[in-house]
Amino acid sequence: MYLIALNNKLLNENTYKAGIYIRLSEADEGKPRESDSESVLNQRNMLMNFVKEKGFIFASEYVDDGYSGTNFERPGFSKMIEDIKNKVINLVIVKDLSRLGRDHIMTGYYVENFFPENGIRFISIQEGYDNAVNQASNDSSTFIFACNDYYSKQNSIKIRNVLNDKRRNGKFIGSAPSYGYLRDPNDKGHLIPDPEYAPVVKKIFDMAYEGVGLSAITSYLNESKIKTPSSLKRKNPYAKNKYNPIWTISSVKNILKNQMYVGDMVQSVQTKISYKSKKKKTLPKGNWDIVKNTHEPIVDRVIFEQVQSNVKRTKISSITKRKKRLFENLLYCHECGNMLTITYKKKNNYWTINCNRYSRDPKRRMCEPHFIPYDKLENALLTTIKKTYKKYLKTIDISDLAKEINNKKKNNFKTQEKIKELESKEKEYLNKLDALYEDKFKGLVSEEMYKRIANDTEVSLTKLRKEINKLKDDNKVIKNKTDDLKQYEEKIKSLINIEKPTRELMQTIIDKIVIDKDKNIEIIYKFSILNN
Repeated sequence: MYLIALNNKLLNENTYKAGIYIRLSEADEGKPRESDSESVLNQRNMLMNFVKEKGFIFASEYVDDGYSGTNFERPGFSKMIEDIKNKVINLVIVKDLSRLGRDHIMTGYYVENFFPENGIRFISIQEGYDNAVNQASNDSSTFIFACNDYYSKQNSIKIRNVLNDKRRNGKFIGSAPSYGYLRDPNDKGHLIPDPEYAPVVKKIFDMAYEGVGLSAITSYLNESKIKTPSSLKRKNPYAKNKYNPIWTISSVKNILKNQMYVGDMVQSVQTKISYKSKKKKTLPKGNWDIVKNTHEPIVDRVIFEQVQSNVKRTKISSITKRKKRLFENLLYCHECGNMLTITYKKKNNYWTINCNRYSRDPKRRMCEPHFIPYDKLENALLTTIKKTYKKYLKTIDISDLAKEINNKKKNNFKTQEKIKELESKEKEYLNKLDALYEDKFKGLVSEEMYKRIANDTEVSLTKLRKEINKLKDDNKVIKNKTDDLKQYEEKIKSLINIEKPTRELMQTIIDKIVIDKDKNIEIIYKFSILNN
């Protein structure tokens, strides 16, 4: 046992409360020897063994499975930072510096600034880095940070160069081919017509070529119960990703404008902003990679060009870059729940509203028409809203406001209690893994038995952590609503003296306005005492 100097204090080894940090990226999962070195289980074994050897007190474990090291918005990492600030741990241990992160600026910040400023001892086992010990190996950390960042950047560049070469050679590199095409089983970069849905694409173009309007084509597809492009791309029926099982004018239009159907490979429509970011931006058409005649066409090029002219002529009349109306995005259909769209009728020079779902396919009558002149509706709504607020401003007092805030705080408290309960269960799982490792270390359980039980426990632990993260997200929403509530009274008062209220004010005080097919209107306020 020896003494370590940190922040001018001498600490004994067994006074350190250790938090072990584990990260496994999607790229790591593809490595041939991933199971021997990088996996969550093997990182945990290495770190727990190190904790026991050094006599540290194990306090907590933080895991990010499937997260890139170039992005520090990771749930496990965020929880570790929170625990550091709350003095839960005073020691962080990682397998190697790349596990902490691969962005040299942010990694350097945490290692060289954040950890020392918060009295955190930081150890990276493989590099022999320890900020509590003055040793030569620490001096190489800056170089290692840069190398890890450089590795990520170079790896990204290499992958991008390979993909660029494939694109320029007309090879398909997307995640899913355009509707009506399949990957060639003998050449994944080559497309072949889908025998089931290529005829659907051809039918859509034939109808458009013959002058059939977008709305009529949409109705035909829905009446024929033909699957939509997004429903085919959804591989997992239980996935959270939204998809539309109903054809819309927009989805038909996207097909009619897609040059892929004449046999040309069109790619690089979007690009990532940076190798460190998942955000994408749309590129101008001049920057797209277009290679002609790379696969069998579904549509004749002459028909395609003619249809482009027809699509432009059948473009729905709209005013672009117009100022949004006062109640826009607040109006909803009672029958189907869809938003009511506000449109301008140029011929008659007036604004009107209608159900978005009905407008997409009037012939199929997926909902009911809700035609109302907008200006008349706006005046009626304003009159009602002002009367409502004037009435309640006379009776509202601090006790009403406090009561609602307290109700929200109670919900917040219940969620916090549930989180504590699950976190207690999380510690039980970790203790189980710890005890299991001890038994393996002492030879009480076999390696095979250890791996089987450890893997089962790891699965349960992952599910539990997902539930904890969801509850924490819900808790933040409740807290934000509670904070917003305190500002509502001033917003309410400001409305009364405004001749022309702003959209921002309407969005603040109104949750939504529901209108049914018989023109009955219900205003739902965010300030719930007004809904009584």
